[in-house]
Amino acid sequence: MTSLMHTYNRLPVAFTKGDGAYLEDSEGKRYIDALTGLAVCGLGHAHPAVTAAISSQAETLLHTSNLYEIPRQTELAERLAKISGMDNVFFANSGAEANEAAIKLARLHGSKQGIKRPTIVVTDESFHGRTMATLTATGNRKVHAGFEPLLNGFVRAPFNDISAIQHIAENNPEVVAVFVEPVQGEAGITIPDAGYLEELRGIADQHNWLLMLDEVQSGNGRTGKFFAYQHTNILPDVVTTAKGLGNGVPIGVCLARGPAAELFQPGHHGSTFGGNPLACAAAHAVLDTLERDNLIERAAELGDRILKGLNTALHGNNRIKEIRGKGLMIAVELADPCTELVAKGLEAGILLNVTQETIVRLLPPLTLSDAEADEIVAKVAGLINA
Repeated sequence: MTSLMHTYNRLPVAFTKGDGAYLEDSEGKRYIDALTGLAVCGLGHAHPAVTAAISSQAETLLHTSNLYEIPRQTELAERLAKISGMDNVFFANSGAEANEAAIKLARLHGSKQGIKRPTIVVTDESFHGRTMATLTATGNRKVHAGFEPLLNGFVRAPFNDISAIQHIAENNPEVVAVFVEPVQGEAGITIPDAGYLEELRGIADQHNWLLMLDEVQSGNGRTGKFFAYQHTNILPDVVTTAKGLGNGVPIGVCLARGPAAELFQPGHHGSTFGGNPLACAAAHAVLDTLERDNLIERAAELGDRILKGLNTALHGNNRIKEIRGKGLMIAVELADPCTELVAKGLEAGILLNVTQETIVRLLPPLTLSDAEADEIVAKVAGLINA
């Protein structure tokens, strides 16, 4: 019996230390980490730059609250605004909190137009978090079950279906925003057709909607650009990210541009811990390392290498339905359930994830060597071909 609430079906392993792409458990066994804490440790484990930044900041100041100016936060906001093309930033502690801020921005946007029931378009199979608003926005019935009544103010459309969005736009005058992931993560690395985001931008502009993008998982260099939308020529009105920004230190951000950037005023939103000196120091170290080591470009190269390797190693396997990816967001979709591969992966010394019961999801660190990338390919292919 444990004093922890039973909110996770934990695997029978406990890790005691990490080094780069590898973790070591309490028995001394090493594993290559192709999951990185669900796309969090993009620089790998115990990265020296992050370690030094955290240690240095902890020696001086951890927290003061947002009642006061926080220089490291202001500096980080300026860096993120420049990287993203956005105007300003709200700091939170997680992706769900960042998405809550985005949802509140959309509702405030509608309220200022006199819309009594501001409505946000969200998509099937999406994942935005587990707070009540982000849970409602999530397009997965399994995570809704037992938590009704869900919040009002959301309407659903299939992902990657522009005609469905256009139909909503023509028939629902209370819509104020569309909120999507540029690459769906929990759904199994679902990549929309070329032009999808551009068409969403056009519809949003036509109807005075906010285009809001959830890049909690796809941001911070993982797809081969800092943000996945940067593979296109559009800018969103609101974008969120978290996960890889702190490399394990909790931090989330909601960035806004144009009129959306002017919506929040004092009293509209807040966070006790959001953007505190420790979290910002870690994020600065992550940004410094991504830039210095050209890791964003490297993510694109590694993604291509792993995809090519998997296609070669799994060629002719009748279980394979599709192998796909964008940078280091990679999926191997099987024709039949394969959840047993998670436990078998532990035995083989690799950490991976199976989502939707049939999709092996890989989110390895951006710091992989070629040899480590090839090791991931060999181990994944060995599990599937066995």
